[in-house]
Amino acid sequence: MKLISINIAKAQDLQTLDGQTVASGIRKQAVSGTQEVGPMGLIGDEQADLSVHGGLSKALYAYPQEHYAFWQTVRGQAKAAGWEQPLRQGAMGENLTITGLLEKDVWIGDLLRFPDCELLVSEPRFPCFKFNSVMGFNKAVKLMSESAWCGFYLAVKKPGSITAGEYFELRPGPREVNITELFRAKARRG
Repeated sequence: MKLISINIAKAQDLQTLDGQTVASGIRKQAVSGTQEVGPMGLIGDEQADLSVHGGLSKALYAYPQEHYAFWQTVRGQAKAAGWEQPLRQGAMGENLTITGLLEKDVWIGDLLRFPDCELLVSEPRFPCFKFNSVMGFNKAVKLMSESAWCGFYLAVKKPGSITAGEYFELRPGPREVNITELFRAKARRG
C-alpha cells in the first residue's frame, strides 16, 4: 500500500452546477515534500463546512487511485468541462491519494501506519452536491452512491509527518463493519 499524493486546499468559492456560489475546500491540489499532520489533519488544509468535514474524527480523507479511471470515463461520457484532461490527484477532494487499499478491504478502527504517523479509519465519506460541481455533471453523487467508491475518513492517532511515495501498512482493528458495508447501510437510510 502506497501514498501516491498529498493534497490540500484553502476554502474558496465554488461555482455549483446551478449557478450558486458556496465556500468549499474540495479543490485539493497536490503538494510536494514532507507534510506535517496534526490532530486536525494536514497543516495548511482547510474545510469550509466543519459540520460535515474535518474535526478530530474526519481529520483526513483518503481515496483509492484505482477508481480514477472510472471517473475519467464517466466524465467523458457526460462531456463534463475539461473531461479530455486527466484527473489530477486530489480531484475527489481527498487529502491522501492512495493505492493498494480499497473500501471493501478497510474496516472502521483499522490503523494506517506510516513511518512517522498513524491514522485511524473512522467512517466513509458521503458525497454532497459539491462533488457534482467538481466532477462537472449532475450524476456524480449518484454514481458514487451506487458504486460505494467513496473513500474514507481518518482520525490522527499519532501526529507526525508523511511524504508522497512512502508505503504504509494496514493494522486490522476490531473488524466489525467495513467501509463499503457502512456506506451502503447509511445510504439506504438517507
